[in-house]
Amino acid sequence: MAYTSTAPNLSFPFKQPSPLPPSDHHHIRRHTLRFTTTAASSSPLHHSNDPNKNKPQIPPPSAAPAAAIVDTTTTTTSRFADDQPRKGADVLIEALEREGVRHVFAYPGGASLEIHQALTRSKLIKNTLPRHEQGGVFAAEGYARSSGRVGVCIATSGPGATNLVSGLADAMLDSVPLVAITGQVPRRMIGTDAFQETPIVEVTKSITKHNYLVTDVDEIPRIVREAFYIASTGRPGPVLIDIPKDVQQQLAVPTWTRTVNLPGYTARLPKSPETSQLEQIVRLIYQSKKPILYVGGGSLNSSEELRRFVDLTGIPVASTIMGLGSFPCDHDLSLQMLGMHGTMYANYAIDNADLLLAFGVRFDDRVTGKVETFASRATIVHIDSAEIGKNKQPHVAMCADLKPALEGLNSILEKRGSQFNLDFTSWREEVADQKQRFPLKYKTFGDMIPPQHAIQLLDEMTQGNAIVSTGVGQHQMWSAQYYKYKNPRQWLTSAGLGAMGFGLPAAVGAAVANPGRTVVDIDGDGSFMMNVQELATIRVENLPVKIMVLNNQHLGMVVQWEDRFYKANRAHTFLGNPANEEEIFPNMLQFAEACGIPAARVTKLGDLKEEMKKMLESEGPYLLDVIVPHQEHVLPMIPSGGGFKDAINEGDGRSLY
Repeated sequence: MAYTSTAPNLSFPFKQPSPLPPSDHHHIRRHTLRFTTTAASSSPLHHSNDPNKNKPQIPPPSAAPAAAIVDTTTTTTSRFADDQPRKGADVLIEALEREGVRHVFAYPGGASLEIHQALTRSKLIKNTLPRHEQGGVFAAEGYARSSGRVGVCIATSGPGATNLVSGLADAMLDSVPLVAITGQVPRRMIGTDAFQETPIVEVTKSITKHNYLVTDVDEIPRIVREAFYIASTGRPGPVLIDIPKDVQQQLAVPTWTRTVNLPGYTARLPKSPETSQLEQIVRLIYQSKKPILYVGGGSLNSSEELRRFVDLTGIPVASTIMGLGSFPCDHDLSLQMLGMHGTMYANYAIDNADLLLAFGVRFDDRVTGKVETFASRATIVHIDSAEIGKNKQPHVAMCADLKPALEGLNSILEKRGSQFNLDFTSWREEVADQKQRFPLKYKTFGDMIPPQHAIQLLDEMTQGNAIVSTGVGQHQMWSAQYYKYKNPRQWLTSAGLGAMGFGLPAAVGAAVANPGRTVVDIDGDGSFMMNVQELATIRVENLPVKIMVLNNQHLGMVVQWEDRFYKANRAHTFLGNPANEEEIFPNMLQFAEACGIPAARVTKLGDLKEEMKKMLESEGPYLLDVIVPHQEHVLPMIPSGGGFKDAINEGDGRSLY
């Protein structure tokens, strides 16, 4: 059901000669929850609110989510006297400073020039200049994913704004708190097909949690305050602020808003869990013989509480790709990843469990496969703030943030104490037997480097403590399988959207947010080339990002599907030079050389450890081009639409199917 706002939808259509659009209609979309604004704060803005999707939960900046008025003030010292007029662009930058922003990823253009001029006057905010707007939004995501803070990117109008689209969609699907700011043509020119005009509010309304078109300079403080609150509360997500150039140039004396007053929005935020529901879940745990935890991105902010819950119950843990690190992958009770390319033992446990505790998940199709057969023997308990019943109907549902829910469950379990011992020993032994019988495995062929081994070696040499970003494809799945993440926010990947080119710029954002940490981009040659220009950013900023390219000269995951389902017919998946297939093309080392980044290539298994050591010990950025065979397949594999019994656990591209 959709809920309409009492405030009119004032988004600009493509053809609208007047700067003020019509206000007598609403755009109603499926899964849309609109919220109201108070009369005092209503202004020409566009609401594009939260579809019912949920993953990582970012704690609210301050008061309880159910409160309509929230103070999110950060103390700063203004560069201006209280009554001194300043440009709208300066108001914007000071508003960002007041939100605690210290890093942005901004690429300038004509419609955002005023914003960049104001950035040069800020003593608090540093801009990391990407070499493409998509690199900027992915870097802002890497910053947000690795730190839990709101990422900020800025682009100009027209093509600059549309280059943000993939990143906004990615942040929406993976619940990443993001504020994207775009310049826009002057108000009088909106709707005239002006140079570099794109109605970016209309373009992005279905892939943002909320967005605004600013038509009054006096509204900037309120809008920025609301944008950060909306982006970081409930199910986090991207918020877009579109600011016409003449609004950036207007002079104003700002009134700084200390509070957020969004009663319609806050009323829909999840409430505190009820004790009676928590006690019902505990009873189900005590009644079960084969319970399993299925945890997702919604558990990333509840890692400590999750670990305590496992300590108290002894229940094995299977994770989605988004939830990796919320529970240590090297723990005895970790079954690692479940789903299409999950471990056989994780999928076995789900298939045989009598109680499924689904915490912070959405029952994604890459997890469930054939949804009717997923956990078909289990009573399903689902705790989430937005995803209840969307893809799989639970038997017990709790619409709540996971952190307070786990705190409540742990409190009940602790009060019961040792007099009510839980004993799932036989179930754990059954699952452990599956671990022994069906471990993750790969073969070696002479001197060739198995890509799985390269990631396993990286895990050993970094002791599982690196922040790892990836592109999308086989290398992404192997990175999920063979690197043992110990903590949340170590693992940065485009999970829901599957956006190639994510890994390198995401590593940029992670390095900016986490100085002193080891940041490694594990990439495929196809994904790496999609945003290779960000090597220049890494060099200029001297970010110590390590880049390990698993180079198989192919689009590996598509090749795997060609092998399995299309009789190995190659349909434009070879990325090398057809005129000389023996040549490594393009030469990744020359990309690095062009940007002054040290690089090496390794082709033999016996040389890998020494070359990887050299990469990790280098002080600045480093690129290691690891040549791997294209015949390798990511296994296990449950074909799309299949179930656990359809799992494939043998074979590669050296065989015909």
